[in-house]
Amino acid sequence: MITGYRFTYGATAATLLLVLSGCAGMSDRDKNTAIGAGVGAVGGAVITGGSAVGTVGGAAVGGVIGHEIDD
Repeated sequence: MITGYRFTYGATAATLLLVLSGCAGMSDRDKNTAIGAGVGAVGGAVITGGSAVGTVGGAAVGGVIGHEIDD
């Protein structure tokens, strides 16, 4: 059982490292787009009760809004 937890923690840490390092070369506009899409997807899922259409729609709208935000 302990070996399973060690594997899970290791896999989670490796995945987190890969995901975070993937954003290193992004421009500010790209980062805003990704953040907007993530927030929109969560918002769309919450509003529609987990509907796939709501999640995808929220991600699309959030991505567009994030893309248009300029620092």
